[in-house]
Amino acid sequence: MEVFGTVAAAYARHRPDYADAAARWAIETAPGSRVLDLGAGTGKLTATLLAAGAEVTAVEPDPAMLARLRAAFPRVPAAGGSAESIPLPDASVDAVVAGNALHWFDMAVAGPEIARVLTPGGVLAGLWNVLDDRVGWVAGLARVAGDAVVGPRDTPAAWRAATAGLLSASQQRAEFAHGQVRTADSLVATLATRAGLLVMASPQREATLRRIREFLAGQPETADGEFVLPMLTCGLRARWR
Repeated sequence: MEVFGTVAAAYARHRPDYADAAARWAIETAPGSRVLDLGAGTGKLTATLLAAGAEVTAVEPDPAMLARLRAAFPRVPAAGGSAESIPLPDASVDAVVAGNALHWFDMAVAGPEIARVLTPGGVLAGLWNVLDDRVGWVAGLARVAGDAVVGPRDTPAAWRAATAGLLSASQQRAEFAHGQVRTADSLVATLATRAGLLVMASPQREATLRRIREFLAGQPETADGEFVLPMLTCGLRARWR
């Protein structure tokens, strides 16, 4: 989504990475180690895939996001492109993985294009970081922030409902415990990079962020110093050729 390029620096600084176990799960059934990080953003998932032993190629449509990725990972092949137009040869990767991006793809076009670049037996996987609203204060944050900030794939139950059958009837899913060390200020900065806030009119955006700050200041878990934001990395995967 092109709007993210307007906050590329904040995105790189504040968005969470992905659970290591989730990245390993996403690619463990692939026939080889060549992995395309599709819609790679600033490289949050790229880093985790590299740590999992993958040979990563990154594709990202937004020039500002892509520049951040290239600066952070100069040895990773990275190109401009999209899920609907992937600048790679046929059968050139063993897995395609998308981090918090698969729901933006036009799968009527992207599905065949992803199949084109995958080797036989290749895997398509999507990973999403979601807030663990089974924790009381996180559930309260979701209510205060509103649907524009904590959207239809941003909590575990909502994610399960929104992604049912997204890849195929035979898709596999898994959820992995995760967390991000935050302060109240850095959590507000993280939420400010969400698409729903980025497209808000300025007065509404400022009012929403002010409401979130006031909520965090009133919670014993978040009022002072660092805390761990409880999260899950949720995943789907399917054979795609």
